[in-house]
Amino acid sequence: MFYPAIRKVLFQFDAETIHELTIKGLKKSGSTPLNAIYKQRVTNKPVKVMGIDFPNPLGLAAGLDKNGECIDAFAAMGFGFVEVGTVTPRPQPGNDKPRIFRLPEADAIINRMGFNNKGVDYLVSQVRAANFQGVLGINIGKNKDTPDENAKDDYIYCMRKVYNFATYITVNISSPNTPGLRALQYGAALDELLSALKTEQAQLAKQYGKYVPLAVKIAPDLTEEEVQSIAKSLLDNNIDGVIATNTTLSREGVEGLEHGTEQGGLSGAPVKEKSTTVIRLLAKALDKKLPIIGVGGIASSSDANEKLAAGASLVQVYTGFIYQGPPLVKDIVNGI
Repeated sequence: MFYPAIRKVLFQFDAETIHELTIKGLKKSGSTPLNAIYKQRVTNKPVKVMGIDFPNPLGLAAGLDKNGECIDAFAAMGFGFVEVGTVTPRPQPGNDKPRIFRLPEADAIINRMGFNNKGVDYLVSQVRAANFQGVLGINIGKNKDTPDENAKDDYIYCMRKVYNFATYITVNISSPNTPGLRALQYGAALDELLSALKTEQAQLAKQYGKYVPLAVKIAPDLTEEEVQSIAKSLLDNNIDGVIATNTTLSREGVEGLEHGTEQGGLSGAPVKEKSTTVIRLLAKALDKKLPIIGVGGIASSSDANEKLAAGASLVQVYTGFIYQGPPLVKDIVNGI
C-alpha cells in the first residue's frame, strides 16, 4: 500500500475538494475489481456488543461517508463496522466554505461542515444499493433551521426512515457545528429526546419484527458532573450504547499552528486525552451497564488499546484514517 506517497499528493490540494474526489472514486470502485487497490484481509477478532456480532472491534466513524455512498469500499478495507451520516431529514448545504482545515503538524483536522448531506432519502437509496452485509451504523441529526424545541421531530423522522436498514442507529447531539445542538446533551432536554426515541424504537421494533439498538454520541468538552448526568439519563432511558466522543472546541495542542484558530470541531491527536478521559468517567458512571464506543485521536493499535482499557468495547477512527489510510485498519485490528 503506497498511501504515504498518495497522501503527499492529495495534501497539496484543498481538503474538501480532495475528500469529494475520493468519495467519488470509492463509490465507483467499491463493488468492482478496482477495489483491489485498497482491499485487504484483516484478522477475525469477533466481539458482541449491543447484541450485535462484530467481526472485529474497529469501525469507521461517522462523517467520512455522510451520504452512505462508499459502504462497500470501506467494508473492503477491513473495518468491523461502518457508520454513515450524519444525515438529516432534508438535504442541506452545510456551512460556508472553506470549512475543513488540515493541521498536519498535530495530526489533526478542524472542520465546521454543519451536517452537509443529501438528506435521509438519498442515504437510504445508497444503503439499498450497497452489497454490504456487515454491521452498518446510521448516524442521524437535525436540520439547522429546525427550532431546538422541535429537534426530536427530526430525529424521529430520520429514525423511521433508516430503522429497517441499520444495524444500529446513532443519535448525534454533540456536533459543535449546528447551533444549539449540544444543549440537547443536558438535563430535561436530553431525557425528553431519549424518551421519545425509545418510544419510537419500541413501535418500530414491533413494526419490523427486529430490535435495532440506539446509541448516543456525546462531546469531549464535558465536566465530570456533566458526564455523570448524561450517564444517568442514558441508563434511565434504557439507551443501548454511547459513542465517546465527537470533536472538541478546545484548541489545546494546536496553539500557534496555521489554521489553529479556525472555528469548528478539532479532531485527531489533540482530542485523544479528552476523549479517553470521558470514556473513563463514563465507564465508572455506567458500571458496565451500557457499552461504550471509543473514538477520538486513535492513530495506532496502542491508541485503540488505550480506549479499550479505559472502558470502551469498540473503537472508531476518522482523522487517523485520513492521515494513514487503509493500512491503519490492518495495523489496529492486528494489534488489538
